[in-house]
Amino acid sequence: MGTIWQDLRYGLRAMRKSPGFTAVAVVALALGVGANTAIFSVVDAVLLRPLPFEQPERLAAIWQTHPFGKKLGYDHLPAAPADFDAWRHSADAFEGMTALAGGNWNVTGGGEPERISGARVSTNMLGLLRAKPALGRDFAPEEETFGKNRVVILSHGFWQRRFGGDARVLGAPLTLDGDSFQIVGVMPKGFSFPRGMGIDPALGLDEDLALWTPLALPPDQAISRGNHFLTAVGRLKPGATFPQALAQLEAVERRLAEKTSSIEGKDWGVTVGSLHEQVVGKSRRAILLLLGAVAFVLLIACANIANLLLARANARHKEIAIRAALGAGRWRIVRQLLTESVMLALLGAALGVLLAMWGVDVLSGMSAGNIPRAGEVGIDARVLCFTLGVSVATGLLFGLAPALASSRPDLNESLKEGSRGGASSPRRQRVRSALVVSEVALALVLLVGAGLLLKSFARLQNVHPGFDYKNVLTMTMFLPDARYQEEAQRARFYEQVLERVKTLPGVESVGGTSQLPLGGSEEIDGLTIEGRPRAETADGIMTAAFRVVSPDYLRVLRIPLLRGRYFSEQDAGEAQGVMIVDETFARRYFPGEDPVGKRVDEQGSLSPKGFMTVVGVVASVRHASLDAEPKPTMYVSSRQSPWHTMVLAVRGKADPSSLAAAVRREVAAVDPDQPVSDVQTFEQVFTRAVAPQRFNSTLLAAFAALAMILAAVGIYGVIAYTVSQRAHEMGVRIALGARTADILRLVVGQAMSLTLAGVGLGLVASLALTRTMRGLLFEVSANDPAVFASVSLLLGAVALAASVVPARRATKVDPVIALRYE
Repeated sequence: MGTIWQDLRYGLRAMRKSPGFTAVAVVALALGVGANTAIFSVVDAVLLRPLPFEQPERLAAIWQTHPFGKKLGYDHLPAAPADFDAWRHSADAFEGMTALAGGNWNVTGGGEPERISGARVSTNMLGLLRAKPALGRDFAPEEETFGKNRVVILSHGFWQRRFGGDARVLGAPLTLDGDSFQIVGVMPKGFSFPRGMGIDPALGLDEDLALWTPLALPPDQAISRGNHFLTAVGRLKPGATFPQALAQLEAVERRLAEKTSSIEGKDWGVTVGSLHEQVVGKSRRAILLLLGAVAFVLLIACANIANLLLARANARHKEIAIRAALGAGRWRIVRQLLTESVMLALLGAALGVLLAMWGVDVLSGMSAGNIPRAGEVGIDARVLCFTLGVSVATGLLFGLAPALASSRPDLNESLKEGSRGGASSPRRQRVRSALVVSEVALALVLLVGAGLLLKSFARLQNVHPGFDYKNVLTMTMFLPDARYQEEAQRARFYEQVLERVKTLPGVESVGGTSQLPLGGSEEIDGLTIEGRPRAETADGIMTAAFRVVSPDYLRVLRIPLLRGRYFSEQDAGEAQGVMIVDETFARRYFPGEDPVGKRVDEQGSLSPKGFMTVVGVVASVRHASLDAEPKPTMYVSSRQSPWHTMVLAVRGKADPSSLAAAVRREVAAVDPDQPVSDVQTFEQVFTRAVAPQRFNSTLLAAFAALAMILAAVGIYGVIAYTVSQRAHEMGVRIALGARTADILRLVVGQAMSLTLAGVGLGLVASLALTRTMRGLLFEVSANDPAVFASVSLLLGAVALAASVVPARRATKVDPVIALRYE
């Protein structure tokens, strides 16, 4: 312990004697360690930390599958009520099973009306998750019966916001969609469902749910196998496995299929998996990619520090030789040098943690809505332990090679008066060159990855969504059955709102739709074309996306009319049912024909009109996302099929956000109890639609830029040190008549040879590693030659610039001074 303490004290004195070296090393390490700490905090919260429930490894997500669903891009689908009921009564591998369905309600009375998100759940949900209300009670089993389910449990956040945290709220009424519910409980702070429970935003469950109410289905809906909307979660019995549970559920599905005669009930399968894996979803690949990127940045920083230590070892060769001459063994010298390296790493880690705390705040803001469990990301004891381990490992990694190289000094040469010691050691020079080559190679891999993501993101942003989203304000309204049960009531409300908003100053036009484009999901329904036989198998059912729109909606978004006409005022409730289809619909179902005048029956429950006449064809719109090809789409007039939900689209003459307050007033003038929600401009909707791609490309580009800077510093350091060590040689060359261009060519040539070696190695590594990015790219090949070439040229240009300054310094060597002591 005495000698270790001696090593520590000497290491501190050595760092104080070389403040410049210490500052450069600490800053470089802080950048690398800080980036790793920040990204690991995301990895820990999302991938490593278990879900915040008791024994979460036994929780399973259960979904249904169908061949036709996979054709539509859905690997799994929500469960039908009849299937779920059969599962929970027949699969004994499960200790229990619960169902959840997302819900939204209008809250009125006792304050401003507002729209909230919640969930309808089986009454055993909290028991299955081993959770309890902080106030009040859990749901009773009989409250899952239709008509006896008018009770709610509030989330802690909604309780605080709406009721001020008043404990007397228990037993109080809460009006949801015009119906009175009794508050029976309040959940503890922090209880939530993580994102990723559903297959898309419309079916998923939000982290910020306001309340839960029992899932009580009407008798006809409870026995349905055709309506799939339930998220099923099960808890395995102790000792049961996922394959056992899957085998039991598949047997249940086979029995149900044998009893079902309808096409829609055939060919259904089931899948069972870890609930944690379901929550993580598609974010795993992007998170691991970022973790790999910051690991590369740290390796580049380590290579830089190793080069600095090698240069410093050359300056300390006489000190090391004296230690060895006085009896210090090789291990004693290595231990001293490694102690100094670890101390540098710990100082860099301390500063890196401060940078990581700032970085985590930035990441949390950027990742909200893009990464599941983003609210749990933070610097805690687990992350600090990771940082400590990385720091010690880093200190040993970058300190080992210089320590071993310095531990065997040539005593005769090193102790000579005026000796340059190990300055010209070929072995050390090779090590330094290898470190620079590795830095360049790692930087190139990061730059290629960032270049591919940035090109992909640029392609995505340049995709035309099929409509004009500039200067459009959007907001959502939902009309509850309690007040708007009849279609005529809903149609009249929408007409009054649209007419009032249309007359507002600054409004150019206004329309409404059941669902906005770029919302991340689509309503898909079956259809039948008059004169064509219905499909005899579920796999052959024709489908299309479905939108209910006001007559002016397509004009408001400037969706081009290709054939026929838009909806008109005459397309009212009592008139013949009409629809407009998009170009994708026309190509798929009427190839080589004019669909105008054809009759189509939408087989879902969204339109009661039966066969409707196609009156127009409009351009295709990317409803689900910018990177998903448009699906066939049908538009139905809200005058003929007024839906409960309408999203207003208000085109302003200037800044549309300035219209929000006025539009709210007009809605309140028609119905004071009708809230509006999700007030945002369409540009904000567009920005959110590309947020995941922006998040990935921005972070990787930042890490790649940092890697490039560190690599450039490494090249500069090696070349500058080489020039200082070769001053004698340069003096001789100049004395013998070497021109400035010759010296420049010699020094820059050395730098570029190292760079070219690194670029070659990096290109080979990039070709292998970028294959893992294919799922993150849009219309860009993982081996895009333009990206590879441009990144190589960029890194070459940076290396050239980094070598010019020391090269110019070499041309200014005075031969007289350089040769004075020869």
